[in-house]
Amino acid sequence: MRRFRVSLSLSLSLGIILLFLAACGQGPNSNTSAANNSAPVSLSITDEPPSGVTVLFFQVSLTAASLTPASGPSVSLLSNNTPIQIDVTQLQAISAFLSTANVPAATYNSLTLTFASPQLVIFNASDSAIASTCPLNTVCQLTPQIDNSATLTFSSAPFPVAISANTPLGFLLDFHLNEVIQSDLSVNLGVANGVTVSELPSTPPPGPPPCGFLFGTVQSVNASQNQFTIQTAWGRTFTIDVNSSTTYQNFPTSVCSTEGFSCLAQGQIVQVQVASVQSDGSLLAATVSYIQEASQQVVRGNIINVSTTSGTTVMTLLLHWSPNASILPFGGIATVTVPSTATFSVDSGSFTIPSGLSFASASDLLVGQQVQVGVESGTLSTSGPNGPWAPPSVSFTASSVELEPSQITGTITNINSSESSFTLTTFPNFFQPWSWSNWTSTQITVQTTSQTAYQGVSTDSFSGLTVNSVVSVRGWLFSTPSGATPSTLVAASVMERPNGFF
Repeated sequence: MRRFRVSLSLSLSLGIILLFLAACGQGPNSNTSAANNSAPVSLSITDEPPSGVTVLFFQVSLTAASLTPASGPSVSLLSNNTPIQIDVTQLQAISAFLSTANVPAATYNSLTLTFASPQLVIFNASDSAIASTCPLNTVCQLTPQIDNSATLTFSSAPFPVAISANTPLGFLLDFHLNEVIQSDLSVNLGVANGVTVSELPSTPPPGPPPCGFLFGTVQSVNASQNQFTIQTAWGRTFTIDVNSSTTYQNFPTSVCSTEGFSCLAQGQIVQVQVASVQSDGSLLAATVSYIQEASQQVVRGNIINVSTTSGTTVMTLLLHWSPNASILPFGGIATVTVPSTATFSVDSGSFTIPSGLSFASASDLLVGQQVQVGVESGTLSTSGPNGPWAPPSVSFTASSVELEPSQITGTITNINSSESSFTLTTFPNFFQPWSWSNWTSTQITVQTTSQTAYQGVSTDSFSGLTVNSVVSVRGWLFSTPSGATPSTLVAASVMERPNGFF
């Protein structure tokens, strides 16, 4: 059962975070505001379709979220009631911060959420066409129907809850796609065990900061306050605090000689890993990673096909992020030509990739890899809708290809303690490497290192892993050594799924 968690974090404001992990803690901040009598609270969302159908992408809009107090009117958790797009596909092993809004301290009896506009990208390997719109052995973009269960109210445990001023509180919303997605690919959020909610622990679990990631363009930098602001692709603006624990990654020497806060400048596209929600609603950054200047178009996505035509490599990319979603839509399909002049790199940050693994040319591209691709100037083109929800077909030439961590869930079928590795057998229904002609489980060798983080594992270490456990792994997927089967994934993190739920 796949679960994806959306985390709503209320701080003197409420922050909404897409979490597959745990609650955000409160970071140290002297800018508390007792006059607002507010507090941080968080809500998190996490993740089976019909037989023969692989879900490659699932997105839904959170259009309303509110807490109902014991007395008085409900409190909206969405800034300006602006809908939030949730890319569930990207939440197997990481989280994504979404929004903040003020919430008064009080006792609250229920949480109400409204969803809309679900979008699916599937690979149809079933025994027939689906809804007369998705032929066999085809990747299709669908707009499933959502019934009157789109609005859900949670009033049983953990409610009622008391929110105290300046004290973080988190909720975990579990989204079970194998229950929610029906056999006709419609969406029923009200089905039994489809969506559940629980309160998050106040102390974050071991591992990386759980509050999630933000991608956006730097709008302003305030050196005197150690703050900067970013705007996401959906137009949301966040204030980011930094401190002596904040680290900086991937800033080129052409931008600054020594990585640090002084590297930041208006117009840069960056990724922020959020450490905590501050009591004034700002976010404390654990890591700030440079992506590109705003003038340089980049996209992130999963490779779903690789082919060679007349000696030229072409990859099919399922898009998950870009600075401009109107031109390069999330869930869109891009045809990417990879010339011999394209540069290749691995975005591993401070993580050390074991020797013998390579990502240096088009021959190292592999279905299932997540990559960040630079768009060669003047090559981007779009043409007409490519499905019922009308994302255009996109094509461009790559100027650069950077290997990013993929997220894959499956069952541990073998453990090699002497090599600190295990064999992961994936589930064919969800977000896994697959071929156009082979809808089956895939085996991947997962290589761990001393830097691998563990969550939900009994010993928080490799020794706690067991055969037949269901885990979600985040790491860099390599096709090398050349021709090796299975492929190798170097794990940055391994998360065990209790009772096999995911």
